[in-house]
Amino acid sequence: MASKKFLELKEFTDEELVNELQATQAAHQKLEFDHTIKGLDNPLQLRETRRDVARLKTEVRRREVEKMTPEQVDGRSKIRARRRKA
Repeated sequence: MASKKFLELKEFTDEELVNELQATQAAHQKLEFDHTIKGLDNPLQLRETRRDVARLKTEVRRREVEKMTPEQVDGRSKIRARRRKA
């Protein structure tokens, strides 16, 4: 079952998605810094923000792949096949 966060991301526009990604990455860096310096009350926040960043990046990449032309998709498939052989 898809998480609520993933379903919410599908409703974002491309620009909103990029802005949210940048804001979440900045928040994650701040949390990491604070955790290193003085510690966090809830260190699980780091894991949640890291996963949120991954969700956002995944959605951005999914949209990029959707916009690719058939030629670009074919080229991408060749690259992936080459990686599997190595």
